[in-house]
Amino acid sequence: MESRLNIIAGFKGGESYVKDLYVSLPFRVVSVGQRKSDKKLYQMVMSSSPGILDGDHYHLDVALEKGASLQLQSQSYQRLFNMKDKAVQELNVTMEDETSFAYVPHPIVPHEDSNFKSKANIQIGKNSQIIISEIITCGRKHYGEVFKLKRFQNLMEIYHENKLVVKDNVVIQPDMIPISSIGNLEQYTHQGTLIFYSTKEKVDKNRLIEEIVEAAEQYREEMEVGVSAMEDHGFVVRALGHGGERMYNFFLHVQEILWSLE
Repeated sequence: MESRLNIIAGFKGGESYVKDLYVSLPFRVVSVGQRKSDKKLYQMVMSSSPGILDGDHYHLDVALEKGASLQLQSQSYQRLFNMKDKAVQELNVTMEDETSFAYVPHPIVPHEDSNFKSKANIQIGKNSQIIISEIITCGRKHYGEVFKLKRFQNLMEIYHENKLVVKDNVVIQPDMIPISSIGNLEQYTHQGTLIFYSTKEKVDKNRLIEEIVEAAEQYREEMEVGVSAMEDHGFVVRALGHGGERMYNFFLHVQEILWSLE
């Protein structure tokens, strides 16, 4: 199934709003206004499908006009079902100057023989910031499906002024890359990546990293967390663990720290 989600976040009178929205099945987008006082835009992406099926091709296009702040949320865990061929998701984000975008979705659960490729292409403007993450689980662990997927790939590229500034490529293919080997996931069953990138001059990257490392201390018995600083105003948070819910809650905590930056 070819499915589309197009959303444009506008900015007028000091407030972000939905300027344009188009969805096709199985998508639905609803407003979540838990913080109306901050004048930012909060939208939840919902789906009438139980998960991503063989042959699905998702197109997600997000645009933020100058001054807009948009936080996308997901409804639930994303399941990748058994596939004879594959499924694909494409996310394109265009951010004008002075914008903020955040997308911290629930974990992905790849069922046996699933084959999925996700690609994100992000264009970020001046004085802007992005927070984006993914969590990949081993599958339905309680059913004995521990990394029985065919292949999973998430390729993310962030551009600023037509220059590639961030590229992250996560590939899990158990028949070619031993998951439990040294340098891969070893004894862990869940992997998470959160990327923060800013073109704001006043961002104190080192202070933010320290705050995130301190926040990770309360999760240290369940996860291993590391933060890698970029050359400029950005960093990558990596997490390894045995459960998706705690990792997801940690990423929400990190998002909370970063979302309120001015």
